[in-house]
Amino acid sequence: MHPTSRRNFLRLAASAAALPAASLNAFAADRTIKVGTLKLIHGITPYFYEKFAPAGVKVQVVPFESPTDGKNAVVTGTVDFGIYGLAAATLGAANGEPVVVVGAACNRGMAVVAGVKSGINSIKDLKGKRVAIWPGSTQEVVILDRLSAEGMTIKDIKSMRVSFSDMASALERGDIDAYVGAEPAAGISLAKGIGKIVEYPYSTPTGSLNMVLSTRRELTKTEPEFVKSFLKMHRASSEYAMSNRDAFIEMAMQKLGQPRPSIEKAAPNVELTWNIDDKFLTQAHYYGTQMLAKKQIRQLPDYKTFIDPTFVKAIAAS
Repeated sequence: MHPTSRRNFLRLAASAAALPAASLNAFAADRTIKVGTLKLIHGITPYFYEKFAPAGVKVQVVPFESPTDGKNAVVTGTVDFGIYGLAAATLGAANGEPVVVVGAACNRGMAVVAGVKSGINSIKDLKGKRVAIWPGSTQEVVILDRLSAEGMTIKDIKSMRVSFSDMASALERGDIDAYVGAEPAAGISLAKGIGKIVEYPYSTPTGSLNMVLSTRRELTKTEPEFVKSFLKMHRASSEYAMSNRDAFIEMAMQKLGQPRPSIEKAAPNVELTWNIDDKFLTQAHYYGTQMLAKKQIRQLPDYKTFIDPTFVKAIAAS
């Protein structure tokens, strides 16, 4: 490990270990924390949690294919915490489900990718093309916003339902002309020389906001110190991964089963994070209004209860 990275690791480990007595009690020595995350490079943070967990605490990471599956696992208590897109969280909260966003998880991580010989060089060029989009995802809301900005609607393209993990393969097979994907799909397409970036779609008011960390409301009420302590691990892990590129890439290669060239292409388009600040809140609310306008939800969630920044504010001040 590089000396600078080692110093960062030791600093973060010390920070995570310096928990108040109440927080330490929140982690029973034999407790196993179940965390759901998506099979994406920007869902890699949970695999670093055990580096910063108190002695005896286990972390079980449960990978999910779709954001909806991750959200449902949180709501039903199958997992204690879940990392997935803001769209799924907003949909759940708007439907009255007890999902609460307690932290940020990832910015960026999205890309509009087209075949290298497709002739697609802009969003407008997607007109009439076969474009893979995963319904109910953050990417879906963002691309609808981008299409609108270009004077287009979803009817102007041939939208195709393809899972994030199959988008790069579908492009390579020629099943689609382009996709609105999640990393490392774009990195895979670039590394193989079969795809090119049309754009990283961060120009909308949603910005680069993508995935969030959530739990169920009951846990925030009955075990607030546990939630706070968990968020300290989440913060330390995301900061460690961002400050130690080699560890980030190695972990992503191991957990996603992708070769180094693909992960190295994807990594610069990923920002692991943890904090809920004013910018996050503004972008999240705008995002909800877009889902409502596009009739993906019937009403806005109650943002006073849906997004709870008190836990990250507490650890930011500690």
